[in-house]
Amino acid sequence: PTVTDREAQAIEERRAKADRVRARGENPYPHDYPDRTLIATLQAEHDPRALGPGEHPQLRHRIAGRVVAKRGHGKTLFLDLRDVSGWLQVVARVNPAEPVPPLAEGAGSSVADGAAPSGEALLRRIDELDVGDLVGIEGHIYVTPRGQLSLAAEEMTMLAKALRPPAAKHHGLEDIETRYRRRELDLIANEATRALFVTRARTIAALRDWMNDHGFIEIETPVLQTLAGGANARPFLTHHNALDRDLSLTISGEFHLKRAVVGGLERVYMLDKCFRNEGISHKHSPEFTLLEWEMSYADYHDVHDYMEALIAGVAQRVLGTTVIEQHDGITLDLTPPWPRIKVREAIRERVGVDIDTAQRAELIEPLGERVGDHATWGQIVEALYSKLVEPEIEQPTIFYDFPVEFHPVVKRHRERPELIEHFEVVMRGIEVGSGSTELNDPDEQRQRFIEQRNRRPLDEGEEPYPADEEFVRAMEHGMPPLGGAGIGVDRLLSIFVGSETLREVIPFPALRDPR
Repeated sequence: PTVTDREAQAIEERRAKADRVRARGENPYPHDYPDRTLIATLQAEHDPRALGPGEHPQLRHRIAGRVVAKRGHGKTLFLDLRDVSGWLQVVARVNPAEPVPPLAEGAGSSVADGAAPSGEALLRRIDELDVGDLVGIEGHIYVTPRGQLSLAAEEMTMLAKALRPPAAKHHGLEDIETRYRRRELDLIANEATRALFVTRARTIAALRDWMNDHGFIEIETPVLQTLAGGANARPFLTHHNALDRDLSLTISGEFHLKRAVVGGLERVYMLDKCFRNEGISHKHSPEFTLLEWEMSYADYHDVHDYMEALIAGVAQRVLGTTVIEQHDGITLDLTPPWPRIKVREAIRERVGVDIDTAQRAELIEPLGERVGDHATWGQIVEALYSKLVEPEIEQPTIFYDFPVEFHPVVKRHRERPELIEHFEVVMRGIEVGSGSTELNDPDEQRQRFIEQRNRRPLDEGEEPYPADEEFVRAMEHGMPPLGGAGIGVDRLLSIFVGSETLREVIPFPALRDPR
């Protein structure tokens, strides 16, 4: 980004301050600052009401953090210091024996010329600090006359001189593009952003704990794959120099999980990054976090029951509730049980056509757009569902029994072979998770791969994607009846925190080049 004259001047002034620190024989970027106390720990240990106003020199601490505010006048300066756990007021005075005077509105931060020599050096060093600097403060507990817990500074150590001024006031950045492109500034400025990514970490940990607690074994599936299978998506391609061959970044860990099941690990999962070389939108990211699992001897009804319990259980662990407020004021209730609706019934109720009895023209008409002559019944049904049903669903709902074209690795419906035993969990108009009764017949699997390849539209010059013979060969050793599923972790988190876009919940999202 372009640096303005004002910013350039501020950077120059901050560099000069760093040089003055060096001139005093100090390192403005030291190696460590041991034995510090987290601010939240300090606050938990000391109740200002029990201590009472005044000095408490026997209660000493070392804290470290970023200067987020600075104010003061005369012989007294105030800093607001923030670490990962919270913030605390630091008081610096020339003569600590004197009471802290009330701070006038809009007071400056210069040290009085008549300051007493005993604390003048420390006060001047603190006065030279800029908002954004990282410092260590050693001192003792002081409770102000108004009852605020503070730390009276006795020593100050520069830990990292901030050469650039903060992008905005400490209460937050307002420019969305800046927040996403320069996430470090967003984290510095916005407490809500820091809390969001703590929630993200806790959600991922809770998902992993839930799977482990229910007898699943985590499998690390490869990111670089000979063929990227497990979903109907375009992969990212790369070249491995040592092997002298092209590889794909994984779009799903499904096939490797199933190979682990063939090997005798009956319940397996992966929780990792996947990559799909497709569009970017509020609900699509080319790099995303995916939880996938396979359950031996289970079908799609078992799996959607498990997914329902998992999502509600993790929400309770992370958020302490299954009732979540969304960005637009809608309250989302994840409390089981959720409605379970066949796709046929959903389209008949919301679109007004019966996919089992309607003629082709009747199916196409609600779409309001031209549908090619090559489109199959299943593809038209898929369009009706994805365009006219899914976007209208607010509360968590399980839709099941989709046309066979939806997924090439799913068992056909045991009663209706034109359908597959597949379900999707939808809330807030997006698919958060899906699952199926998995196909375990290797001959049918090979044929379905061929059918999928023939249906997939190709860009000019693009070769048809080959069937994964390695996976089919593994199936030929015998795969048990199996139910599998996946949850988009970024989408789930956007539900948990009430965000309307995935870019908000991904720490460093993929973005288009700025114009």
